[in-house]
Amino acid sequence: MCYLVWEFRRTLGRLLSFCGFKCLDCSRRMGCVYGKCCGRYPESADGESFKGPGRFSLTKKHALTERLSERVPVPAYDYHLEYSVLSQRGYYPDSPDKLNQDSFCVRTKLQGDPNVHFFGVFDGHGQFGTQCSNFVKERLVEELSNNPVLLEDPLKAYNSAFEVTNTELHNSEIDDSMSGTTAICVLFVGDTIVAANVGDSRAVIAVKEDNKIVAQDLSCDQTPFRKDECERVKECGARVLSVDQVEGLKDPDIQSWGDEETEGGDPPRIWVQNGMYPGTAFTRSVGDSVAEKIGVVAVPEVSTVKLNSNHLFLVIASDGIFEFLSSQAVVNMVSECSDPRDACDVVAGEAYKLWLEHENRTDDITIIIIHIKDLDQFVSADGSSKSGSRLEKMKSGSEPSEISRIGGSEAFRSMRSNFSDLPAGQQTDRSPVIIYPSPTHPSEPAKGNG
Repeated sequence: MCYLVWEFRRTLGRLLSFCGFKCLDCSRRMGCVYGKCCGRYPESADGESFKGPGRFSLTKKHALTERLSERVPVPAYDYHLEYSVLSQRGYYPDSPDKLNQDSFCVRTKLQGDPNVHFFGVFDGHGQFGTQCSNFVKERLVEELSNNPVLLEDPLKAYNSAFEVTNTELHNSEIDDSMSGTTAICVLFVGDTIVAANVGDSRAVIAVKEDNKIVAQDLSCDQTPFRKDECERVKECGARVLSVDQVEGLKDPDIQSWGDEETEGGDPPRIWVQNGMYPGTAFTRSVGDSVAEKIGVVAVPEVSTVKLNSNHLFLVIASDGIFEFLSSQAVVNMVSECSDPRDACDVVAGEAYKLWLEHENRTDDITIIIIHIKDLDQFVSADGSSKSGSRLEKMKSGSEPSEISRIGGSEAFRSMRSNFSDLPAGQQTDRSPVIIYPSPTHPSEPAKGNG
């Protein structure tokens, strides 16, 4: 029996390798089965350059770390942002020439408005993950910048930008049939932030509550661990199975995988009905035209926060940070550092260390830390407060869609992060959450070039 299992694993591994997938044993914690630490990679993505203020592109193939640190004012509300970015290539002993598939974008003064600033992190995956993440980081912010309703209706602008960018990636020269990228974006519009998420990267805001600093997630990881996302992709024709279930080591009829904290080593993945692909551990992404046909869509979940003086800083990062660290643990570390540059080093260093304690390699790591400075309670001319701490999901159209017709408690109970890192006796309640449907999307997604 052991021999038969071994022979099955070897045959399956050869098949996946032939298709350009990564090996199963080193894929369990990565977002997709086909390209986070093994497999074939493009020779180079050099040639990108620094273009204008507030934009940064990776330029060195073998650079371990890229950094950016600046201060940006928001003059209409008399506060400013101090931010730092760190992007570090993962440690891949079997692929020493592998590129950093993460990318990031910081664009200040969108549409020439000094009060509108964009921050985004993009975590590529697959054979052409680097090209996908770089394509999306450039096109998404351009679509937002050129959208005339951005300031009036940022939700509508986000939805349009993701839809257009996803279609353009499908129609580009990049083969995104089995490659793509996650995207976590935060837009500052005056004293409001609007976060949009596709995939399993994350945005977190730190809130001062009495004598403690509490992490509040602005995004909810989109993985099959979420009941609503799992059911959605099944309705689109996907099978949801862990690697052990695919290999016959566990009963495939048991559709329960625990939670992401305890079962992250062999997560449930998305598969076509009669094939051993694509094997994504996330349920939404930009690109991935094959997986799109079974429900892995590029429709963002969007949230807003009205800022006040209790909001201290934001963390926007790829899952290389959050694989072994909860949101609260990250916020605790950042709160110990007065300089966001030091905070980036501390958090990335801890994430890197934890990866090597659990695995023989690390994921790529990208993190943006944004300190919110000098934001006092803004009061309008009639004496009413214009700031608040309510976290809400924005409306996205009058007709609810099956894609995310869920209640607030259901969605946020499924989040991977928790408050277990708080000192004893210091439990806290989240700000009220209202979740509205995502925009309606076609039942037959646009076909890619793969």
